[in-house]
Amino acid sequence: MGDSSPPSARRRLGVGAVTVVVILALAVTVAIGILRTSTAPVETVTIAQTPAGADAGPSVLGDASAVYVHVSGAVAAPGLYVLESGARVVDAVAAAGGFGADADRAAVNLARPVGDGEQLHVPVVGEAPAAGAAGPAGPAGGGDGRVNLNTADLTALDTLPRIGPALAQRILDWREQNGRFTSIEDLLAVPGIGEKMLAALRGLVTL
Repeated sequence: MGDSSPPSARRRLGVGAVTVVVILALAVTVAIGILRTSTAPVETVTIAQTPAGADAGPSVLGDASAVYVHVSGAVAAPGLYVLESGARVVDAVAAAGGFGADADRAAVNLARPVGDGEQLHVPVVGEAPAAGAAGPAGPAGGGDGRVNLNTADLTALDTLPRIGPALAQRILDWREQNGRFTSIEDLLAVPGIGEKMLAALRGLVTL
């Protein structure tokens, strides 16, 4: 026997089956999409907030620990350089590209600390030292012969009256620990130097 159901009923049954299949397919698709979304890696970006009135970040020009040094003379690239606090002459010369071919390297104390606002001059071979430069004394017939407390080495300091090698080393040690002398009176902070010795040295030293 054949199917006794009316044609209209069979059509309704077919349409209903197709609708169910379509709904199931959509449900499966949505479920797969939800599953993929839930398992996908999530990237978290943290934005650092700058408090109101605070600086946005460190600046070389505004860094209190920076020192400005004017390097001149027999170097590859003379100019003004910003160095870190505690930098030495060797760092300033390196920043300026190193010694020039005609530089008098023996006249430069590479181990000396540099100070903010200093002009570091690298002489050429045979150049007469400037007044107040490191050395036992100023050149004969030129300069004022004073010893520069910020550039003098032990030999130069030892030429000062009442300053022997031991006291000269203390001056170098103080300069090493505290940086440049900013006034002649800073000598009072060096152990062994009192008011009387300072008075005797005042006209013989410079900064």
